[in-house]
Amino acid sequence: MPRSLLARTFLLLAALVLLTTAAWLSLFRYIEAEPRARETAQLAASAVNLIRASLFAAAPKKRLALFAEFSTREGIRLLPAEPEDKIEAMPDTRYLNLLQRELASRLGEHTRVAASVDEVPGFWVSFRLDEDDDEEYWLVLPRERATRSFARHWLTWGLLAIALALTVAWLIASRISRPLKAMARSAETVGRGQMPAPLPENGAEELSRLAKAFNLMAADLQRNEQDRSEVLAGISHDLRTPLTRLRLEAEMSIADAGAQEAVIADLEQMEAVISQFMDYARTESGEPAISYDLGSLLSSIVDRQACVGRPCRLDLAELPELMLRPKAITRAITNLIDNAWKYGGDEVTVKSAAVDSEIWLEISDRGPGIPPAETERLKRPFTRLETARTNASGTGLGLAIVERIARLHNGRLELLPNPGGGLLARLVLPISR
Repeated sequence: MPRSLLARTFLLLAALVLLTTAAWLSLFRYIEAEPRARETAQLAASAVNLIRASLFAAAPKKRLALFAEFSTREGIRLLPAEPEDKIEAMPDTRYLNLLQRELASRLGEHTRVAASVDEVPGFWVSFRLDEDDDEEYWLVLPRERATRSFARHWLTWGLLAIALALTVAWLIASRISRPLKAMARSAETVGRGQMPAPLPENGAEELSRLAKAFNLMAADLQRNEQDRSEVLAGISHDLRTPLTRLRLEAEMSIADAGAQEAVIADLEQMEAVISQFMDYARTESGEPAISYDLGSLLSSIVDRQACVGRPCRLDLAELPELMLRPKAITRAITNLIDNAWKYGGDEVTVKSAAVDSEIWLEISDRGPGIPPAETERLKRPFTRLETARTNASGTGLGLAIVERIARLHNGRLELLPNPGGGLLARLVLPISR
């Protein structure tokens, strides 16, 4: 069975149409057999009776001319029945059995019906000129009179009816699946943190109510996201001012250099935590996707990391331009490099590759790595690994931010073991979207 609802619904409706048509044809064949057999038997019996009357009424010298007239004008032949005739019986079907029974009731029990005699095909009916006469004759009628012919126009109309029914079935299936497809696309857009266009609230009552409920849900989610961003932005703004004052106070009031550096380090860590909260809460839908050279973006990121004392080995492949959000991708790559330096030591590699229809951006380190069972949990917000890679402070939002940005670009984040030890974080972006 196909996977799409449209194809499945159409196939079920098409099967229903075809089975119903086949059932009606079978019923028509069954009901139509008896009156048709009665009609055909009546025609054959009338021909036999006409021949009997003509033979009795005609002069013996004119009987041959009469036989020729029957054969020429009506396609009827009259032959004497011989004991050595090779007779081929009619096929054993309900219609032909009914036909033989009707002929026997009209012409007598001695009447025989054959499909061919002496390998000459036709509609052969035996009769006697008189009931007491033992001499028997064959009346040979055209084969078409005994067999049912299916007219071409009936076949044409039947095919047109089936085509019309299948077209209507396709329209019904598409009217059901089209709103559901649009809703699935809108749900994917919501899952990427974007606001989709409102779904049309028309059509059947159930689909209209579903579209209305989905639009209301999407609007509520957007409003909640905006409220959360505004709250976090206000908290960030309100906290940074006293933090700045505390830093100035520490630099001016604390005489002990060691204590001063410790207080300043704590304040910087608090500012970093606030920045990560803001990065996670910031919606990325405001940045439009543009065609961008991903190779130059990676080079600039690695150069900036080298300027702050974090050199990375860069392995760039030839990449096509992609539709992406440069600021969001920069934030994601920077977070992965930060994690690699915090938890993985001083051997960090940034690598890019084009694999099939995807771009792989890989940041690898030689740290303790992550157990495979923990990779999905660590992509959630505010989660940290308790058994390894915990020698540095953090909020547990770095990988969650990267995961959101990956989904925003229809991509994914993979956390894999690095060959030779460590972690390999792979950001996968599709080439065509």
